[in-house]
Parts: sequence; C-alpha cells; structure tokens
Amino acid sequence: MSTTATRRYAFGRTDDVTHPASVRATLQEFISTFIFVFAGEGTSLALGRIYKDTPMGASGLVALALANAFSLFVAVAIGLNISGGHVNPAVTFGALVGGRITFLNSIMYWVAQLLGAVVASLLLRLTTDNMRPVGVNVGPGVGELNAVVLEIVMTFALVYTVYATAIDPKRGSLGTIAPLAIGLLVGAYTLTGGPFDGAAMNPARAFGPALVGWRWRHHWVYWVGPFIGAGLAGLIYGFVMIPTEAPRTHQPLASEDY
Repeated sequence: MSTTATRRYAFGRTDDVTHPASVRATLQEFISTFIFVFAGEGTSLALGRIYKDTPMGASGLVALALANAFSLFVAVAIGLNISGGHVNPAVTFGALVGGRITFLNSIMYWVAQLLGAVVASLLLRLTTDNMRPVGVNVGPGVGELNAVVLEIVMTFALVYTVYATAIDPKRGSLGTIAPLAIGLLVGAYTLTGGPFDGAAMNPARAFGPALVGWRWRHHWVYWVGPFIGAGLAGLIYGFVMIPTEAPRTHQPLASEDY
C-alpha cells in the first residue's frame, strides 16, 4: 500500500472520546437516527394498523417511501454540519474505508446510531400500546443471497451519493442539496427494494426494530449487504474520484472536513 493510502487512515486519539466536538457529533448521530427510525418504523406500524390482515398494496409502499425520504432528508440536514449526517452505520463504514473518519469516531457513531434506533423502537412500542415493531424482512420467494446482492447494490448507490454530495471537497454548491439527494434516493429505493427485502440499506434501521420486536430472521442480510456496498463505494469514490485529496490526521466532524 502506498504511503498516501496509508496516511488516509487514522485510529484516532484517545481524547477524541471526550472532546466536545466528538461528543456533540455522537449525540447528533443518536438524535438523527432516532428521528429517521421513529418515522420509518412508525409508518410501518401505522400501515399495519390501517391494512391489518390485508396486503399493504402500492399505496402503502408509496407512503412508506415518502416517510423514509422525508425523515432522512431532515435527519441528514440537521446533522450535516455537526456530525456529517451519517444516520447509518453503513455510511460511517464507507467513510471509514475511504479514510474520511477515524476508527474511534466510527465506533462512537455506530454505538450512537444503534442506540438511537433502539430507543425509537422502544418509544414506538410504548406509544402504540405495545405494537410489536415490524422492521425489515426478506419477502416471500426471495432468497437470502438475492437480498444480500440487492442490499449491496442499493447501499453502494446510497454511499456513493453521500460521497458525491456531502464529502467530495469538489462538490461546491452541490453540497446544499445533499440531504435532499440522499433522502430522495432512499425513498426511490424503498419503492424498488421494499417488496423484496424491505430496502433497509441501514443496519441500524434493521437492528432497532429487530431487537425490540425480537425478529431476527434473515437479520444478517442487513449487516453484510450494506457493509459490502458501503465499503465498495468508499473505496471507489474515496480513492478513484478523490485521488489527490490531502488526508486528515485527526477528526474534525463538520461535513466539509470529513
């Protein structure tokens, strides 16, 4: 590995854990992920209540796609200048693979994102009179391998979009539409992959409802697929599309310093 490639990566300093900027960024990831999962999972529960034992249908899928798109737009927008607006362990992994975040800060983000998803699912169970979270599921007749490949493809596109609109130092004014672009892509892919595997693209989105609702069938799909897709996007965009970007030696957390 070249010296430049090696210098892209940093473990992080131990004082990053208690540094005010890191603490604020970690808290923001918790809040943003909470907002996203509460809206997405809450919409799934609401649709289940509306449709009950009948199939959700196209209108329900559109409603879920809009809830995911709108809530992620807001979640990314409010976190972009504080934590970078990851809202997703796979996005954080893609940033790590591309050398845009330190390992220690990645761990802090992952913990915050998973906790945000769990707390959102717990509050939904409380406020809906103990409705069991649905989460995301592999659809009937869809194999686990098919679902993994689908998650790889969709998460690759998601993280590639994050790099292009929020991370790339050459993005210019394109950065102002990053939350919208990211939200719209997730909404579109909810329409594409929802009937097949739930279109998670986000291990936290799968983990919170799975833990609170205790639904673990096919759960590994929503970790392996998104992490592979995110890693590929981080490698390609981080090393091919931004080949001359000067690496960081520590962890500033605003989006422009990824």
